[in-house]
Amino acid sequence: MAPQHRPSRARGLIVGAVAMAVSAALMSGTAAGAGGPGGPRLPQPDPAASAAALPDLVRRPAPVPPALTPPVAVPAATTPLVPAASPPAVPVPGAQGPPFGAFLGSDERGVARIEQFSRWLGGAELRVGHTYLPGNHWSDIEGDVRFLEAWARWRNEKDDRMFVLNVPLQERNEAGVPDHEVRELLRRGAAGEFDHHFRALAERLVRLKVPDTILVLGWEMNGVTYTHRCGPDPESWKKYWNRIVATMRAVPGQKFRFEFTPNRGRDAVPWTQCYPGDGTVDVIGMDSYDQPAGMPFDEQVEEPYGLQAHVDFAKAHGKPVSYPEWGLFRNGDNAEYMRRMLAWMDEHKPLYNTVTDYCPHGVWRCDRNPASSRLYRSVLSGRDVVAPPVPQVPPAPMPVPSAPAVPPPPSVGCLPVELGSRVEFWLGGKLCLPFGR
Repeated sequence: MAPQHRPSRARGLIVGAVAMAVSAALMSGTAAGAGGPGGPRLPQPDPAASAAALPDLVRRPAPVPPALTPPVAVPAATTPLVPAASPPAVPVPGAQGPPFGAFLGSDERGVARIEQFSRWLGGAELRVGHTYLPGNHWSDIEGDVRFLEAWARWRNEKDDRMFVLNVPLQERNEAGVPDHEVRELLRRGAAGEFDHHFRALAERLVRLKVPDTILVLGWEMNGVTYTHRCGPDPESWKKYWNRIVATMRAVPGQKFRFEFTPNRGRDAVPWTQCYPGDGTVDVIGMDSYDQPAGMPFDEQVEEPYGLQAHVDFAKAHGKPVSYPEWGLFRNGDNAEYMRRMLAWMDEHKPLYNTVTDYCPHGVWRCDRNPASSRLYRSVLSGRDVVAPPVPQVPPAPMPVPSAPAVPPPPSVGCLPVELGSRVEFWLGGKLCLPFGR
């Protein structure tokens, strides 16, 4: 029965019992309070005051005993623990390779095609964006082209992306300028006449927040195509290159890397004769297409100034290699070339590579090369895809024995009696008088 429903007839018995208990406590307390030698002397209680307080105390309703504090809950051994935070995403094991991309167009359309090319490759991560400045006028070479803004936005969306920019060294760069005029232009450049154009380009790239751009200056200089070619005067060409690098490196905030990239093979002049020196070159690239007609891949590796010579030269100078332009050409849809070139790059770990993706070189937008396209796609599909994190479930904790069950209180009622701290000290605790149903 709950304490608030106890019978009234118990009150007389309780009062008598309390009085007897108090008397006994007072008698024993006097003896105990004397203490032994050196023991504390306890204050003597006032029996009259204690007795006077008893009727009021007895009339008070007994307080409800406090509930027992439940034991600390222990998770069941079979319940998995959920981690506080998800682990970072990780690349698919075994699917990584050198950073790669594709030349998909110079302007904003080239930027937009990166995502489409990635989807074609099963979500492969294209970490390299590659474009070219036009070389019709000096304003082009200064970067006064709106599409640079789109490329800068793409580069800055992710920290691990690379932006590669081919930079002509002369205006009218594809106008068929004769050798004698090229020679004169190279000498004027070596004397510093064109420095301000390259300073303007460097300042523009820093303003666009792409100060770490890889700059491929005067690419394929060992050939005959461009006005920035080296052949008419290699010594002036090297001096001109070095002036450009010094000018651009002097711009505050820049972190450019400068890349020297010839055609594979000897071409019009051995490309080693044009090398401007380790102090101004950060990367040694090579443009390598499947040509001339009938040349197998092994010969492309072994020919003078070929693929092997390129790797060896870069190693001797302590520079990384790259392949800014490569792809199919004179030998048509050549899946064997595609297989061997991809394997070559996996072996030699270039800083990056970008396949030239338009006809006749390409594998995505060009439908002339179906076999090579299938091969390229099978090798690179899904490469560097970032997989969702795998949930990390810690091992289940060892079972902890639960606290013994506390038996329920007996059905007999108990009336606490407040006797004061002095009396309770002598009694050794509070007094609780039981009563039956």
